[in-house]
Amino acid sequence: MNRSHTTRYRTVDLLVTVAIGVAFGVAFLGYGQLYTLIGPLTTAFKPAEGLLAGIWFLPAMLAGLIVRKPGAALGAEMIAAVLSMLLGSQWGWGTAISGLMQGGGVELAFLLTRYRRFTLPVAILGGVLAAILEWGWEKFAYYQEMSWSFSFIMLAFFIASGAVLCGLLGWAATRALAATGALDSLPAGRDRHPVPAK
Repeated sequence: MNRSHTTRYRTVDLLVTVAIGVAFGVAFLGYGQLYTLIGPLTTAFKPAEGLLAGIWFLPAMLAGLIVRKPGAALGAEMIAAVLSMLLGSQWGWGTAISGLMQGGGVELAFLLTRYRRFTLPVAILGGVLAAILEWGWEKFAYYQEMSWSFSFIMLAFFIASGAVLCGLLGWAATRALAATGALDSLPAGRDRHPVPAK
């Protein structure tokens, strides 16, 4: 297939990317409150917060797997992050930087395959890369006083969460949506209707 064709955005691709970003930008306000609710539980062992990280990367993963165009993952994540910030995210401007780290990590996984593979291993890789980048930002911005031993435990939790709650969950959700026919007008819909070999 001609690569220039596969990378050209159609209106539906743009609309879906934006819709994913907006939906998660609003939903993230509620998810952010979870950190407040579990604060007493994680005070004794702060690295445990890393177990929640993967959900934050989902807009990028879903857009990347569904739209399958360069920039879709990063674009959806940045829309979600900036909207969440504008709506009053407790992390303020740092939310936008997190969006850049998270979306950039997922985007990098697809870039490494030249946007030609959208399999479970690639999705898990995207979740892991997003986790590593986000951990680096959070270590610098929020956890400078945390010991390096605890920081590396948090990194392990970040990576596990990114692999499962972003990679595995995002891939499974995309497959489930594609199976209903809801994605037939999008690149992910081709999985249901593969092009016959010539």
